[in-house]
Amino acid sequence: MTEMKSIAPHGLGRGCVITRRACFSASHRYWLPELSTDDNAARFGPCALAPGHGHNYELIVSMAGELDSDGMVLNLSEVKHAIRHEVTGQLDFRFLNEAWPEFDVSTPSGCLPTTEAIVRVIWQRLSPHLPITALRLYEQPGLWADYLGHPMDAYLTIRTHFAAAHRLARPELSQEENEAIYGKCARPHGHGHNYLVDVTVRGPIDPRTGMVCDLSALQRLVDDLVVEPFDHTFLNKDVPFFADCVPTAENIALHIADRLTTPIKAIGAHLHKVRLQESPNNAAEVYAETPQLEMVPASLETAAAV
Repeated sequence: MTEMKSIAPHGLGRGCVITRRACFSASHRYWLPELSTDDNAARFGPCALAPGHGHNYELIVSMAGELDSDGMVLNLSEVKHAIRHEVTGQLDFRFLNEAWPEFDVSTPSGCLPTTEAIVRVIWQRLSPHLPITALRLYEQPGLWADYLGHPMDAYLTIRTHFAAAHRLARPELSQEENEAIYGKCARPHGHGHNYLVDVTVRGPIDPRTGMVCDLSALQRLVDDLVVEPFDHTFLNKDVPFFADCVPTAENIALHIADRLTTPIKAIGAHLHKVRLQESPNNAAEVYAETPQLEMVPASLETAAAV
């Protein structure tokens, strides 16, 4: 008889990152007892109003490991159970300020349940049960936080948009030469886009407010330095910087990063990334903290791809 050789299952022992999505609905309120009513209102705006407000949160859990003989990093039923038992089952349809002791601001160690604070506490509660590499928590489609396990640092992203027209052409070249480089984008009268802009900042989470930075201040900076001067313009003619710089998506993203880096540092955070989506098919990303794209944290990119 011919001896049968055992064949190892394909992928056994090879590394892979998997993600799991989970959702919960909850409310929260930004209110610190050491501040007066007026000071809370001035600092947190409508978020300080009683009895609070709610969100439909979306959690993305990234996990890494080696494939087993069944071709899996983890059994997804067990992953689903762990997330439900440790997170969503405890937070769904709850008032977050009272759901977990970490958010009890009546104690000196309590902090407000901001997006970035919530995702950090989720990591602390979930990591003993799953091999997490990154967490992303969406509070809404235009606001989310990423956490990679650092004791304090988190990433906070806001999304905004503006509509603008541009023409891709180098002034020293002929029309024919520009069309050879830029194609239809070099046509003399330009064309327009509805741009999406994601601005990601990094910083330590304040142990009391739960914030990487003042979210309202960040939104004002982006509105004042990006949306207001760019929206409904012909970039080549209305934005002085692009009089001598071809307004490709790459150059626009770089210019936005240059405009935001110092002001964001002034509010206590670091600009990490600017992502400019020009169309469903085209986007440019600038990593303000890393000189080379390959230095971008892989865990963060895994969460971003979901």
